[in-house]
Amino acid sequence: MTGEKRKVGRKTIELSNAGKVLFPGEGITKRDLAGYYRGVAGQMLPLVRDRPVSMIRFPDGIAAPGIVQKNVPAYFPDWITRAGIRTEGGWLQQVICDKAATLVYLAGQACIELHGFSSRLDRLRGPDQLIFDLDPPDDHRFEDVRVCALRLGELLSDELGLPTFVKTTGGNGLHVHVPLSQSEDFDSAREFARQVTGLFAVRNPDLVTTERRKAKRGPRIYADIMRNGCAQLAIAPYSVRARPGAPVATPLSWDEVEDKSLSPEQFTLHTLPGRIRESRPAAGPWAGMARRRTGLARARTSLRRLTR
Repeated sequence: MTGEKRKVGRKTIELSNAGKVLFPGEGITKRDLAGYYRGVAGQMLPLVRDRPVSMIRFPDGIAAPGIVQKNVPAYFPDWITRAGIRTEGGWLQQVICDKAATLVYLAGQACIELHGFSSRLDRLRGPDQLIFDLDPPDDHRFEDVRVCALRLGELLSDELGLPTFVKTTGGNGLHVHVPLSQSEDFDSAREFARQVTGLFAVRNPDLVTTERRKAKRGPRIYADIMRNGCAQLAIAPYSVRARPGAPVATPLSWDEVEDKSLSPEQFTLHTLPGRIRESRPAAGPWAGMARRRTGLARARTSLRRLTR
């Protein structure tokens, strides 16, 4: 297989083995993956550009094991923006996706999935969002996940006064996001999320559980808050997932979640470019998310009233 050159902005990127098939069932190649990420960059970059990301690469395609890569390899070009992240074992240099060329370059490295921090470079220890991960059992009905997201959204927005945004995970679940003003630390934000999901489960005992052990969840949807920890990761919006069909973690409007015909299988590497071309507003369903960041003080007061 031969390489190809791609001009992206001011950068010229070499795609080695561009015809390498990454998704055997669909015949999706590295070339297709690079084209996808180039096409969604306008909507994806504003949501990820300030966040360190971890890469999951599949050099031999999704039929073979992937490689989780946090540290930037030495051979990455100098123009790839890096962030130094302190860990218990020392320091990592992690990628910052701040330009379309970076997304295309990573696709050329067979990086299918991008997972990002819930905090930004200006305050890595202060989350700028809460993430409620609605994780269904294996034999789930997506209808239950959809209803669960709607009820959680109502609790957060109507009763606690918080702005909410929702996306598919590229799997069977949904993520509900609350943008934060970074006035919280991770421990206090996660404790708030724990109290919210506790109340939510009490109100919906047949639908929702906060039980971490799978054997005790039964048919209920797990309301997972564990992504709300320092340096914890969540799938990035518009990231492809390394699964058959090439599903995409897709930001949705709440009107779409209201639609009973909603299915996560609608959103794939093939369908997202058309969805973006037709987007209203052009920035997508999460337009204005950054302007709606909020603190939790008032929501805490409301939550205390609800749990008396």
